[in-house]
Amino acid sequence: MPNYDSRLGCSTISFRHQPLAEALATISGLGFSEIDLGALPGVCDHVPYVLDMAAVEDVARTVIASGLQVRSINGDIGDLNVPLTEDARAARQGHLDMLVALAVATDARAIVLPCGALDRTPVEGLETDIARVAGELAWAADVAASRDVSLWTESLHLHRLCWNLERAQLLTDRLAEQVGVVMDFSHVVASGGDPVEFVDRFGPRIEHVHIRDAVPGNINLSVGRGTVDFRIGLKALADAGFAGHFSLELETRDVTNHQRPSATAAAAQLISALI
Repeated sequence: MPNYDSRLGCSTISFRHQPLAEALATISGLGFSEIDLGALPGVCDHVPYVLDMAAVEDVARTVIASGLQVRSINGDIGDLNVPLTEDARAARQGHLDMLVALAVATDARAIVLPCGALDRTPVEGLETDIARVAGELAWAADVAASRDVSLWTESLHLHRLCWNLERAQLLTDRLAEQVGVVMDFSHVVASGGDPVEFVDRFGPRIEHVHIRDAVPGNINLSVGRGTVDFRIGLKALADAGFAGHFSLELETRDVTNHQRPSATAAAAQLISALI
């Protein structure tokens, strides 16, 4: 069995083309012991977007049967910078409650939510929108904490409201203390940013790290095929005292699905040697 670093896991998003049970078997077969569970509509359907207790129980049974530990559930409860009607608020509350229930059922440490809508253009103005995102994340963190689940946000996402370092800074400055930050190397580099600067700015708040390669404007590259300097970035994290875990989130489009397991194994070996 490969000797990967014990803090390195694999997101089920890496094998989103497979049904959940098959993806978990693939990940386990590659030698991983930990996963991030993809629950992103349109990206990874391993967790149904229409999530009720029956679906929660079904997904939890499948995950528990795999023997894999869950570090986080990467979910989405809607555009956090968009004002809600009363009905929409109730629907968001219900969806969050089910994600928290799933986290409890799978013994996941945290839920990860986005940094705003899949649109860089603010709805009511940048300051207002970012304040609303921060407020929604604080509310979600309180809901999660009531069940002993943490709440993290991917504070820089190339395709969302907070798409670069400057907007990530605006959001992080407003985040409640209980909301952690997820760093994604690919989004930082694809936005034109520097991973070392991201660590310098947000190091004490970083709870989790996603691994994928990128070039400016493109987040969908296999590790080693982009311009991300993982050696320097991972050293910066270590120097900053980062003690969290890492996950290969290989939503790549430069390999075939047949090649994906071997590309994931190669990435795991390379990153393990650098952590």
